[in-house]
Amino acid sequence: MAKFITNNIRNICLIGHSGSGKTATIESMLFRAGATDRLGRVSDGNTVSDYDSEEIKRKISIGLSVANLEWNGVKINILDCPGFLGFAGEVASALRVSDAALIMVDAKSGMEVGTEIAWYNAKEAKLPRAFFINKCDDPDADFDKVFNQLRDEFGNALCPVFIPIKEANGVMMVDLMTMKCFRYLPNGERQEEPMTDSRRAIAEKYQEVFMEAIAQTNEEMLEKFFEGETFTQEECAIALHEGMISGAIVPVWCGSSENMRGIYSILTAIADSFPRHTAKKVEASEDGSEIAIEREGECKLFVFKTIADPFVGRLTFFKVMNGELKKDMVLKNVNTGATEKFAKIYTICGKKQTEVDSLACGDIGVIAKLSDTGTNDTLCEKSDVAYKGIKFPEANMTMAIKVDSKDADKVATAISKVLDEDKTVKYENFVETGELLLKGIGDVHLDTVVCKLKNRYGVNISLQTPKIAYRETIKKTVSVEGKHKKQSGGAGQYGHVKITFSPSENDGLTFTQSVVGGEVPKGYYPAVEKGLLEAMEAGVLLGYPMVQLAADLTGGSYHDVDSNEISFKLAAKLAYKELTSAAPVLLEPIGVLNVSAPESMIGDIMGDLNKRRGRVTGWKPNEARPKYTIVEAEVPKSEMVDYVIALRAMTQGRGEFTYHFVRYEEVPAQIAQRVKPCQKDN
Repeated sequence: MAKFITNNIRNICLIGHSGSGKTATIESMLFRAGATDRLGRVSDGNTVSDYDSEEIKRKISIGLSVANLEWNGVKINILDCPGFLGFAGEVASALRVSDAALIMVDAKSGMEVGTEIAWYNAKEAKLPRAFFINKCDDPDADFDKVFNQLRDEFGNALCPVFIPIKEANGVMMVDLMTMKCFRYLPNGERQEEPMTDSRRAIAEKYQEVFMEAIAQTNEEMLEKFFEGETFTQEECAIALHEGMISGAIVPVWCGSSENMRGIYSILTAIADSFPRHTAKKVEASEDGSEIAIEREGECKLFVFKTIADPFVGRLTFFKVMNGELKKDMVLKNVNTGATEKFAKIYTICGKKQTEVDSLACGDIGVIAKLSDTGTNDTLCEKSDVAYKGIKFPEANMTMAIKVDSKDADKVATAISKVLDEDKTVKYENFVETGELLLKGIGDVHLDTVVCKLKNRYGVNISLQTPKIAYRETIKKTVSVEGKHKKQSGGAGQYGHVKITFSPSENDGLTFTQSVVGGEVPKGYYPAVEKGLLEAMEAGVLLGYPMVQLAADLTGGSYHDVDSNEISFKLAAKLAYKELTSAAPVLLEPIGVLNVSAPESMIGDIMGDLNKRRGRVTGWKPNEARPKYTIVEAEVPKSEMVDYVIALRAMTQGRGEFTYHFVRYEEVPAQIAQRVKPCQKDN
């Protein structure tokens, strides 16, 4: 591939609802541009961007992939994003390094949940946006309906550029810039057709919207529009470019990726009108400051993805944010302090790597086997300021891992490689229950992790509902005693304590002494406290840890010969067992839940929270998303195990939530009766 300068590089991500045709569109783009010699299909499992074995098996994208092509002297890096909600972390990575987002929409299905989510994700990332209404040649497709749906939802900035016209002998496509009509051949080539009166009547309706939109981009264009003058194709391309950058225009194209229709037009538009990396002029830093983009300045890279390939090794995907990267450069990792040599650098198209000598500012590349660099790291020649990292969605679904006994020794190593690759996966050895916990965005996401562990690393695990870390405490004050006495021929053991137990506001043990007359020597106080602390690891009700306990050592007795620390420690444990008379109760973890969902769905959400023993504490508008409301509530952790799945079902995938532990509260009696005794896994 030829060397490209910054002005001739475009980075776009394809986002949208699952099944809208993102992967098929990339496949058609690559084939139409001559980057591949055959048109792959998702159904056949032979596409460039869906090359992972799990993607081929499931016939969906599960990971971010990068492909590149050349069109009209411009290099286009295309980032293919999963549409399924469980892989939102991959979308976040793509949005961070893209310079524009192309949102795919199914012409038959119209506005879907994924369309809405894609729009808001791109908007929050402050990316210029465009739409591609796909499958326009489907008999049930309705471009007019879908376009109006999008405009009603996202505003009048939506501007048609390329439209379909259905006719008895097929679907024609009209370019509103030139008012030319085209018929597409099976190989993706197009041939111009006469603009008949009926075609012109349909096209002019959309052209009026198009012309009005691009006229708003500057005063000169607006003046020409009011004077009834026509715009040149070059003027239209520049206006689209400026309008996309400012957000004044969100252009809409159409086509059919499976049948190669509209691909020529969208590729040309990307090359001519989509913004380049330098259009935004500055990049955000981790400390909140702005970093100027300099094509000729110091080389700076940002790592947006890591792949732990068991055969190729560790692959690091990066974008050249500043300056030029040259072969054999040595860069410093701002985040870790390590230095890395870029002995070999590559461009990537699916899984195919092509070695290059340099990459210009704005380009995307990959390097193998960097030892101390991972996702979200910044590498520079001399600077110490890190670029703003990717904000990954929270892993809100937690499952316990059951490991095949023969794989126990290698599970941690395998999972660490998955964690390196997918920053939305979390892994924890939860000491309180003795379980290994795996956290992800949803059930399908975690299922793919399980399959990766098995297929890539030969580790077999299964997932099960995690145990809840309950606590115990007491509600009454009691005075008890414990006496340990043992005689076995030689030296005996003797310890005797009197302790008043009461509820405490402190989390752990509050130990005091009010012994008088030397009934228990001071030297044995620590042994009594230690005995109580050890005993508190298991409560007297169901064996869960005891908390918020005050213990006052009031008296006891000792023996000059037989008393020792172990005796008083055991005596304290015997006294602790008498807490059964102190009205012991079970406590459960309570967390703060914040749910964001459309206003129309809030009633269902609040009704569901009531069933989950949740207490709604308030609600407020979601400032980032119009027509969305944030509900705030406190909910027991035991009721949140399946909330990811339930919320997705209630809101058709539109709902999002965060949940954080805040405190423990008493479990209602009828619920406590169903709680099983504590049993830690070994």
